[in-house]
Amino acid sequence: MKTNNQKIIARLRERIPSFECVPGCHDCCGPVTTSSEEMSRLPVKTDAEHEAALGELNCVHLGPDGCNVYEERPLICRLFGTTSNMPCPNGRRPEVMVDSETERQVHSYIANTRQVLV
Repeated sequence: MKTNNQKIIARLRERIPSFECVPGCHDCCGPVTTSSEEMSRLPVKTDAEHEAALGELNCVHLGPDGCNVYEERPLICRLFGTTSNMPCPNGRRPEVMVDSETERQVHSYIANTRQVLV
């Protein structure tokens, strides 16, 4: 049975459009915080891996070919490039941008859940 947070995450994921990034780009893949719920879906990394990624201002799940957890990436990562408040630095975007109510709900979820550094 899904928890309330799992239901919220699933609903918001469905409402955030996706788009094709510039191949090899990782301009928006810096360290981010995410909910404990979302973090539990990601592979566990060592302290050394976290420190190395943070030292380069990268996400610990960034690999040589981009995001290694793309299908499970946190909500904040999904928002990048889908809203005028968080534009893609390369001008990429979905055909239809995320609506302001969904964006507000994502930020509300983030503000109201325990956040941990990815």
